Amino acid sequence: MNTIEPEVLNQVQKGNQEAFTHLVESFQRSVFNLCYRMLGDASEAEDASQETFLRVYKNIKNYDHKRPFSTWLLSIAAHHCIDQLRKRRMVVISMDAVPYLDPPDSSPGPESSYHMLEDQKKVENLLKTLNPHDRAAVIMYYWYDFSYEEIAQSLSITVSAVKSRLHRARLTLAQTWQKQGANNFSTERKTHESPAF
Repeated sequence: MNTIEPEVLNQVQKGNQEAFTHLVESFQRSVFNLCYRMLGDASEAEDASQETFLRVYKNIKNYDHKRPFSTWLLSIAAHHCIDQLRKRRMVVISMDAVPYLDPPDSSPGPESSYHMLEDQKKVENLLKTLNPHDRAAVIMYYWYDFSYEEIAQSLSITVSAVKSRLHRARLTLAQTWQKQGANNFSTERKTHESPAF
């Protein structure tokens, strides 16, 4: 996770446009990735990223320097994404230690690239089983290495609630993964079996 010098933050709080541009350039990838993992759509993630930085710009004077800036910034992004998900009344995405839930790689590749994209789609569908707050907790914990305390602060919940959400999310994901695996196995067997005469 990127960091930003306290002097740059001071300049941003004073309204320095160049300093704000530097801040956006330093964190735009992290914010976009979080929004993408939350929303599961690149164009929605782009919109959410822009909205996040607009909110940061409007509220930068309220930023408390005792708190890590990245925690404050990503909590703004996570809350905006949760609001978006509630508006469209959908469930959310997120996941444990699945390494390939990054924005799709546009570079062409061999068969392994195809399988990675297929796996990514399966993971994204799997992650849609989580509610928005559980998804946010999982993303912050596994992708951004937030501590329980940082997640609790970001989502305005207790540390025990964070632990409970993470436990529930892992359980939900594991159960859904097992069900999907069983369904995929039986489908594969049917397509490979020869017809009975």
